[in-house]
Amino acid sequence: MTKTVVIYTDGACRGNPGPGGWGALLSCDGRTRELFGGERETTNNRMELTAAIEALSALKRGCRVELHTDSTYVRQGIMSWLANWKRNGWKTAAKKPVKNADLWRALDAACERHEIEWHWVKGHSGNDGNEAADALANRGIDELPRARG
Repeated sequence: MTKTVVIYTDGACRGNPGPGGWGALLSCDGRTRELFGGERETTNNRMELTAAIEALSALKRGCRVELHTDSTYVRQGIMSWLANWKRNGWKTAAKKPVKNADLWRALDAACERHEIEWHWVKGHSGNDGNEAADALANRGIDELPRARG
């Protein structure tokens, strides 16, 4: 794992639940790549998780990754809660099913081949990478296919 990829991810939702989008900005060796998408009916947390999953899944080989997110839910989940959820059969400490377990499993799998440093960044605070990821997440909502009527 020689390459270091810097990733900024973000999720957005208009209503929670409501139409949502996710965005990711990947940078490596002076090149950048933008990813985004959306869903008609989702939650902000699902979009935050999807952004990280899609960004890591886009990497063709194992890399060192510096992943920046403004979601404490994603960062705490991956760094603190995930191991216990797996050990407890995807139940919380209160013995309830883990919310968004499908996406947590997908994120866990996407992390396996990378060496990742997870960084939290305050959202909407002028951080260029975070602002770009936020714009991509909102683009994901804006570009959802329109219903025909």
